[in-house]
Amino acid sequence: MRHMTNVTDECRERNKMTAKNIFGVFLISGVLLAGPVMAEGNPDLGAVTRESAQVTGLNETAAKSKVALAEPVDGALSEKGTVLKAEVAPQAEAAPKDEVTPADETAPKDEISAKEEAEIEEGAEELTIADPIEPVNRAMFQFNDKLYFWALKPAAQGYNAVVPQPVRVSVKNFFKNVTMPVRFINSLLQGKFKGAVDELTRFGINTTIGLVGFFDVAKSRFDLMPQERDLGQTLGVYGMGGMMYIVWPFLGPSTVRETIGLAGDSFLDPFSYIEPFEAALGVNAYEKLNKTSLTLGDYEDMKAASVEPYIGVRDAYVQYRRGLIKK
Repeated sequence: MRHMTNVTDECRERNKMTAKNIFGVFLISGVLLAGPVMAEGNPDLGAVTRESAQVTGLNETAAKSKVALAEPVDGALSEKGTVLKAEVAPQAEAAPKDEVTPADETAPKDEISAKEEAEIEEGAEELTIADPIEPVNRAMFQFNDKLYFWALKPAAQGYNAVVPQPVRVSVKNFFKNVTMPVRFINSLLQGKFKGAVDELTRFGINTTIGLVGFFDVAKSRFDLMPQERDLGQTLGVYGMGGMMYIVWPFLGPSTVRETIGLAGDSFLDPFSYIEPFEAALGVNAYEKLNKTSLTLGDYEDMKAASVEPYIGVRDAYVQYRRGLIKK
């Protein structure tokens, strides 16, 4: 009996141990299965768990790269905030660099270069002029060249030796003052009303205080400069081209437009009404002689600076007239 009782007690103990083992297995299995279920039921808990894992991995990477974080790490959230700052900062710094694109940088350069090219082409067109009668013009150029060196220049040199420069300057001022109507009318035609008023004021001052214009008091005392206006210039302001180049004997280089302007200005020039005609011609010849005496050497310098004197004089004249029209 005792033996059976002992066997029965041993069986009970074994059954208890087996029950405990089975219960432990079920408990462990329940914990393992409950973890994912709780994570799915509570997203914040799952997010914190995942973020903690991510932060831990980033911290390990930062430690390996020896990158020091700017803020102390107090926990998972602080680490997350610091890491996010480290990730956002390079993007914020790189943003301004993307504001200016290569197209924006190159566009103004292209516009400027196109504008400069247009101006260069426009200037080249204005500096060139048709010269269909070049052989005749060259012949007239040679005639005027010989006339200058053989007659006009020696006469001007003799004139310089006799007449002092201040007197010659006063003579130039006198002729300038008398031809005021040419500049006054063309200033009005070009819409340069201030210039027209200046010309009238100059004429009044120089005719009275300047002794009939021999002294340019308006310029020296009142800073009133003379206007460079003529009919050829006026026609150019209104769009008329030079048409073609002409070299006139005695008068020198010109164009069709300037020739028309010279003829029109003659009606405004008081010296054109001097009679007889020979007297008017003599006055014009004397003005030319006096003017040449004040500019001796200029023509020689122009010829010396030109490989081809005819072309050099022609281009210089066209450029000079273009400058007057653009004033």
